[in-house]
Amino acid sequence: MPWMADLTGLRTAARALDEAGFDHLTTSGHLLTAEDGRYPQVPSFTYALPFRDPFVLMAYLAAVTERIAFRTSILILPMLPTALVAKQAADLSLLSGGRFELGVGISWQRAEYEALGQSMSDRGAKLAEQITVVRMLWTQELVTYHGRFHTIDGLGLGQLPSAPIPIWIGCSPTTPLLERVARLGDGWIPGGGVTTAEPARQLRELAQAAGRTVGVAGRVVVRADSAEAVAEAVAEAQRQLDAGATELTLVADPAASVSEALPGLIAARRGGVRPLAENADWANTRAPGALTGGRCRRRPPGSTDR
Repeated sequence: MPWMADLTGLRTAARALDEAGFDHLTTSGHLLTAEDGRYPQVPSFTYALPFRDPFVLMAYLAAVTERIAFRTSILILPMLPTALVAKQAADLSLLSGGRFELGVGISWQRAEYEALGQSMSDRGAKLAEQITVVRMLWTQELVTYHGRFHTIDGLGLGQLPSAPIPIWIGCSPTTPLLERVARLGDGWIPGGGVTTAEPARQLRELAQAAGRTVGVAGRVVVRADSAEAVAEAVAEAQRQLDAGATELTLVADPAASVSEALPGLIAARRGGVRPLAENADWANTRAPGALTGGRCRRRPPGSTDR
């Protein structure tokens, strides 16, 4: 059974990862499901799973866990109403005790945009303005804003989040997109992990020029619960840390069930990924289309808590 269809398994996994010391769970931000095989050029788990509303799912999982935090990875922000997302994110942060981070991106699936009555043609520019607007709504009691995509006249959320909500941006490693991340994001989510050192180095320089610090999420696949798989995951984790990752995401086989995938994720965490990550800012763990867990963190001087 796919992770997102196994509601009991999701609860079990969240509790197990919480108890195992993972710091984050992540889930996709897709809302609608397409037929398997419709897009043969991309993996089916990116469009054919029974996706859950991330805010509803994370609110539920926050209620059955103690310390683990939650991040959308990614929420397709341009196809959603900005003020609604700001409200949902703020309420989830408040209800979970600050255990929420917003990961956003633009996606490739035109049919989903069209089903939600949104245009894809200007989604990049819209995303940038949306990030500005949600931050205003999270930090100001009343907001007045007139932009290309938004008109707000003296309105607010009613209750602001008690702490800043970090925003992570998922995108490819082109210079214009990395410039956007450096300017607007608290972190970068490269789709395939940190495959080479150059994009992370470029992002770090762009962020430093803007007077900012931006995290980079690595991505490490754990194929099975075996000593060989754990060793491979640890080696790949070290490679991505050396290439500039500041946090790591362990990814389970999307075809595996919760019961099949969970032991391997926990074994990889305990078997070496966590100690390796102590030399970075963060370390993370994920199963695609479902849950991600875990961030061990050494905060550098002068940095802020993410």
